[in-house]
Amino acid sequence: MDLRLRPESVRRHRICIRNVLEFCGGEPTTSRIRDFLAGVENPFTYNNYLKSLRVYFRDFLGKPEVVRTFRFCRAEPLPPRLYSKKELQEFFFELDAEKERALFLMYATSGRRRSEVLDLEISQVDLEESAILPNKLTTTKRTWYSFFNEECQEALEDYLKVRQDPKRGGKLFPFRQSYRSAIFRIAQHKTGMHITPKSLRFWFANEMARLGVPDRFIDAFQGRIPRSVLARHYTDYSLENLKQIYDKAGLRVLS
Repeated sequence: MDLRLRPESVRRHRICIRNVLEFCGGEPTTSRIRDFLAGVENPFTYNNYLKSLRVYFRDFLGKPEVVRTFRFCRAEPLPPRLYSKKELQEFFFELDAEKERALFLMYATSGRRRSEVLDLEISQVDLEESAILPNKLTTTKRTWYSFFNEECQEALEDYLKVRQDPKRGGKLFPFRQSYRSAIFRIAQHKTGMHITPKSLRFWFANEMARLGVPDRFIDAFQGRIPRSVLARHYTDYSLENLKQIYDKAGLRVLS
């Protein structure tokens, strides 16, 4: 609450800190932490541990000196793989539930982040306009209007017909927390393709660029608009203008 962290960030910090404390036997000295980090080979995992340790010792215990000497690794991610439309289609047809098919197309045609789609409330989705309405601006993410295509609209309608929720409220795609990181696992196993929400977000950005959509509007669809830009150019980012640009692009996944 004090640090204004998202629940996902809190869970990640808790897991990291628990692992370190278990290794250190309740005595997390600089020397013991150094021994623990020496066994972490992946630079991205190392940096995640160090972020959590800094938060824990600086903001919770008030002992920043315990981890002051540690530095972050230089971690350069490999370029993500850009899957072809044919590969996406092959993967899609291995999904055997209405919920997963609707979720897949929502990621592929909206370009939203994993957590943004999983946290969507039903009230944020306008099926008639095929639009995702902004919910709130956080200190780290600036979501605005996003859209999905007719393919996704049809899949959503099929999913909502069988959705086990008589009140039709709450999360659009309710999943247990333990399953959120295992989305599309069965289709991944069947096809041998590791297509994830992040893969679909990357595909969306590249496909929209190929269809001639300017970068600033792709950024808007994917929630990368600074508040200052939004204030200066509100007309550019109105619902009507963004909807027109999205529809004109004619984004398709299954055909």
